[in-house]
Amino acid sequence: MASLILSSTLDEASINLARALVESSDWQNVENFDHGRVRRHSERPVTILEIDELHIHADEIDMVHMDETGDSIDEVLVLSRHVSSTNTPAITLHAIGLPGITPTGEKGVAGGVNGHVVPPSPRFSSLYRKMLEVARKNGLEGDFDLTMETTHHGPRLETPSLYIEIGSTEAEWNRKDAAMVWSTVICDVLGLNGAEPQGEWAGSGSVMVGFGGGHYAPRHKSVVESGDFWLGHVLANYSLRFEKSELESEIPGGNWKESASSAIEATRAAFPGGEIFAHLDRKSFRGWERSLLVNFLEENGVPVLRGRDLSQE
Repeated sequence: MASLILSSTLDEASINLARALVESSDWQNVENFDHGRVRRHSERPVTILEIDELHIHADEIDMVHMDETGDSIDEVLVLSRHVSSTNTPAITLHAIGLPGITPTGEKGVAGGVNGHVVPPSPRFSSLYRKMLEVARKNGLEGDFDLTMETTHHGPRLETPSLYIEIGSTEAEWNRKDAAMVWSTVICDVLGLNGAEPQGEWAGSGSVMVGFGGGHYAPRHKSVVESGDFWLGHVLANYSLRFEKSELESEIPGGNWKESASSAIEATRAAFPGGEIFAHLDRKSFRGWERSLLVNFLEENGVPVLRGRDLSQE
């Protein structure tokens, strides 16, 4: 897989992460292009692109990069700060897109396009599990929430992508030990220092799409940590709106079908030939919502599995 690692000079954590990554492996000299500054890895097909706009607004930067450089890329990993209302320190990652956001087709408040979902990088589960391992080994579990998030925000891209983040305040954005966790993880998973690359899709395997729960997906991340499968999109309840009519004869409305379909199709695009299955945070749904969603998924060839079916422990 050819990887583009995107960094923004308008994001302190992004700068910190990019610096740590450059210091952790062998890179060539910087090349200047109209769209940004490019640094290629000496051994692997991995490129760091530094841009002067905020990455969430860099719609189609993957296409722009390929046009400008002539390179081909298979994934985009965006280095970013994380912000939360509680300012909880976090080391996190997530897929991107705006499932369930309306009006559909309009530009999103946090970048991207409402309703558009970007395929997730196939490395999602590999990066998450390796992040847990490295952060715990380096004693950061007590300082940071080691987590994943549900799909949200821009930019709009065509290439399978993930955001890699440190949060949630300026103090954490500039912590070198947190940045070194991610640089170690990226080097290991992408094989930058001689190791065998991980998370490269070979055309077969089971792939989870998660539905329900809050923004930090506690039930989903627990099964991903202990499981042995690939990971696609994870949607929070706020992306799955159900609207039940007062008339029993009317079919419930809302955007839940569109959101579920967009997550499934984007995941299928990232994992061609994969056996897609769903995992639900069952308690986050009302009974009738859960029944509608399960029936819809199964009608569309997506079986619903429980956590006990997925754990390898």
